[in-house]
Amino acid sequence: MDLFSLPRLGVVVPPENPTAEPEFNQLLGSRLNVYASRFPVTPGKSLRDMLETYNRVLPEVVGAFGGMELGAAVVACSASHYLLGPEGDRALCEELSVRAGFPVRSSTQATLAVCAALGVTRLTLVSPYQPWLTDTSRAFWERAGLTVDGVVMVPAARHPGRRDHYDPYRVTTRAIRGRMGEHRLPDGSALLFTGTGMGTLDALTELAREDASRPLLSSNLASAWWARRTVGHGSGDAHPLLRRLDDQAV
Repeated sequence: MDLFSLPRLGVVVPPENPTAEPEFNQLLGSRLNVYASRFPVTPGKSLRDMLETYNRVLPEVVGAFGGMELGAAVVACSASHYLLGPEGDRALCEELSVRAGFPVRSSTQATLAVCAALGVTRLTLVSPYQPWLTDTSRAFWERAGLTVDGVVMVPAARHPGRRDHYDPYRVTTRAIRGRMGEHRLPDGSALLFTGTGMGTLDALTELAREDASRPLLSSNLASAWWARRTVGHGSGDAHPLLRRLDDQAV
């Protein structure tokens, strides 16, 4: 297939996020062309203020794709949408879709869509966020009707006798696997690696080899799954993690 005849997916990304586009490209491969629009830099703002700014300017950032004919767009920032709650998140995505003329979903709404398709009702969260934002994330999923069995916190750095340092963009696969090894996961609970900035594909691939039946989700994986189903399958073989979700769908 000609490169430029492929369906087009827009992805809205925080400015410092180094993970979203590489993971989308790896997951979707030759099926979709991925184009990014980035949120503005917000120097001097607290994390909460920055996330609230993202929600406020999101219509403009989606509009920055201009007249490009996109098949769909994903807002690859879970944290800002946790602040909205499930209903506010859904309403904002519906408004954006009407304004843009193509489907727009947040990574959180895409995750809920995958959970519905897989019949998932219970989650264990794997979170790289600061504790307050992890609590906000947990409340979001519970308000959406899911049971959160537990949370695995994954700081970017751990300092004995001091506070752990949280930065999704600096979490390594080794850190993820180390923290996972410290927790016994409840039977029947899907794993959700939350946040589009934490690189998870290697960890997910390793976990998939170890546990063939447990649903394994991440913000980027769920978004790619939704995009592939919404825009069209395109050509080429599905990534193994996407194929695994297809096989588990009810």
